[in-house]
Amino acid sequence: MAQYLFIYHGGSKMPTDPAEMEQIMAAWGAWFGGLGDAVIHPGNPVGNSQTVSADGVADNGGANPASGFSIIEAADMGAAVAAAKNCPMITVGSGTVEVAPIVEL
Repeated sequence: MAQYLFIYHGGSKMPTDPAEMEQIMAAWGAWFGGLGDAVIHPGNPVGNSQTVSADGVADNGGANPASGFSIIEAADMGAAVAAAKNCPMITVGSGTVEVAPIVEL
């Protein structure tokens, strides 16, 4: 089985209503629960990033800044993409999930 990095982009702002927060956290818990042992690292949200290039440092996170990550294990890219399709970032939020294989060196 290969490992895949899920990079979350966008999504809803953190809700201020406790009931809404509970609903979102329950959706994430159910999704991770459904993935079972495939979850290698559940990850975390990430803060504002800086983009480092030969031209210097931009304080904006680039064109599509990351908002979080997870690492899962799957048989192949198709299985990883299928798992990502049910992610709350897509089903509850308004974000996207970038799926990338982690290459063993």
